[in-house]
Amino acid sequence: METERPSPRYSNIDVWDPGDVLDAMIEGQLAAVAAVRAARPALEQAALAMEARLSRHGRLVYVGAGTSGRLAVQDGAELMPTFSWPQDRLLLLMAGGRDALLKSVEGAEDQVEHATELVAQHSIGPDDVMIAVAASGSTPFTLACQREATRRGALTIGIANNRDTPLLSEADHPVFLDTGPEPIAGSTRMKAGTAQRIALNLLSSLLMILLGRVYQGLMVDVQAVNHKLVRRSLAMLARLTGRGSGDVQSALDQAKGSVKLAFLLLQGCPPNEAESVLDRAGGQLRVALGLLAKPFAGTPELDSPAIGGTPEGEDAEPEPRGALPRV
Repeated sequence: METERPSPRYSNIDVWDPGDVLDAMIEGQLAAVAAVRAARPALEQAALAMEARLSRHGRLVYVGAGTSGRLAVQDGAELMPTFSWPQDRLLLLMAGGRDALLKSVEGAEDQVEHATELVAQHSIGPDDVMIAVAASGSTPFTLACQREATRRGALTIGIANNRDTPLLSEADHPVFLDTGPEPIAGSTRMKAGTAQRIALNLLSSLLMILLGRVYQGLMVDVQAVNHKLVRRSLAMLARLTGRGSGDVQSALDQAKGSVKLAFLLLQGCPPNEAESVLDRAGGQLRVALGLLAKPFAGTPELDSPAIGGTPEGEDAEPEPRGALPRV
C-alpha cells in the first residue's frame, strides 16, 4: 500500500534541519489538498446521491477505526450544532467504541463480527447512508460495516487513500484520495488524515447545502447553544431582514431560537402559518418562501433581484443541476 511504503526521499528525515522537516511536512499537507481536488467529481456525485437518499428521512452513518474513525466521528458530531442535523438521524460507529476516541484500543479494528452485529443492531437499511473511512481501504471493522450495510440496502460512500482496495471497489460511491507515502512511513495521521478531514468536511457541507440547511450563505439551521451562537443568530436575522436588534431579539425568542422561523415572523407571517409552511417545505427556507401565497413586503434584495420572481422583462435563468428551487 502506498500509504505504508517508506519513501526514499524521507529516509534521513530524522537528521534533517528542523526547518527542512517542517517544509517537507507542509508540502505533504498541500499534496493532501491536491488529492482532494482531484477527487472533486467523486465527492459531487456522492453528495447528490446522499441528498436523494436522506431526503427520505434516513440516517447518516459514519464508520471508521483509529485516526480515520476519529476524523469521521468529528465530522458527524459537528453536524448537530452547525446544521441542526437530528441526533436520531446520526449514527457514529467507531471501532473500540467511545474509549477509542481518546486512546488506542488494541485489536478493535479487527473485530469483524462485532462490526456486523452493530449494523444489524441499529437496523441500518435502504433509507440510510454510510460513510466508511479507512486510509488503507481494507480495515476489517470498517469494511465489515460497509459490506453489511450494502447487504441491507444502504447507500455506501467509501473514502480511502490506496487505489483498488475493497472499501473503494465495493462502495456505491468510492472516493480515492491519492496522497501517496507519508514523510513518516505509515503515519496516516499526516497527509492521508488531512485529505480525509477535508473530504469529509466538503462532503457533509455540500450535503447540508443541498438539503436546504444553508440560506444566503448563512447557517440558518444553527443551534444557538451558547452566547456566541445566539449572537450569530441575531446577526444573521439582522442581515437578512434589515430589522433592528429589538425586533430581531423578540422574533428569535418567539421562535424559540429558530432562525428560519424568526425570519418568517419578521416578515409578518403569522406564527402558525410560519410553522406550517416550514413543515410543508421540509424545513427548507427557500422552498417555504416559494410556498407562501405572496412575497412579504420589506424583504431586502440580497443575491436575487426579488423574492417571488424576476424583474419585469427579464427571463429566469435555468437552474443548475442539483440546485434548490429558486424563490
